[in-house]
Amino acid sequence: MANSQTLIAQAYSAFNHRDIDSALTLMSGNVSWPKASEGGRVIGKEEIRAYWTRQWQEFDPRVEPLEVIDQEGGRTAVKVHQLVKSVGGDVLSDSEVWHIYTVANGLIERMDLKESETSSDPTPSTAFSKH
Repeated sequence: MANSQTLIAQAYSAFNHRDIDSALTLMSGNVSWPKASEGGRVIGKEEIRAYWTRQWQEFDPRVEPLEVIDQEGGRTAVKVHQLVKSVGGDVLSDSEVWHIYTVANGLIERMDLKESETSSDPTPSTAFSKH
């Protein structure tokens, strides 16, 4: 069973390489994921596959972890540099955000978003930002 930081690093690498199958092997069957570009959430691997496939037809997102903080209750906060370009290469968004993961039994169970503010507090709020 991989530790959370290794698991999450593998997930970012797979996402940035557009390797959906490898990313999905790191997630539980009922994983809950935010649809940052559409709003709402998707549940389960096939819904994530469909969401990412749609997203990558419209945008070229890249996320690079900057800081990883293990928290209580199987949660890990990851500050990322998020660069989103159009498929034509124009920069649409260049920001830092927090991704909050819940890991159980060696798999990602849930991911939430938190806007990175002037503080470096990774504690998620009850209302997560959508990008």
